[in-house]
Amino acid sequence: QVQPVQSGGGLVQPGGSLRLSCEASGSNFSFNSMGWYRQVPGKQRELVAGLTRNGDTTYADSVKGRFTISRDNAKSTVYLQMDSLKSEDTAVYYCAFYSRSGADYWGQGTQVTVSS
Repeated sequence: QVQPVQSGGGLVQPGGSLRLSCEASGSNFSFNSMGWYRQVPGKQRELVAGLTRNGDTTYADSVKGRFTISRDNAKSTVYLQMDSLKSEDTAVYYCAFYSRSGADYWGQGTQVTVSS
């Protein structure tokens, strides 16, 4: 059974960087796509960055040029490199994997707080 396990996150000052990782434990990493989402209290979860199996990427306008999604197939891991962080990036971040059969698998979520 696929069980995504997230790591990274924490507290960082504005302008700083963080890298989130998400390992798709129990999978062969042959997903149709994968992505990172974030959610703040009282708001809907939003897509931050997506990556297809063909290598196509998509980013929310608010993070373009600052965040980068990537993957390491050998480690069954997807990453989110976050640079030039702003206070408005504060949220709980989730990774997700989408199989070719339509199933989706979600990480446990990790808090990112950008504050001085």
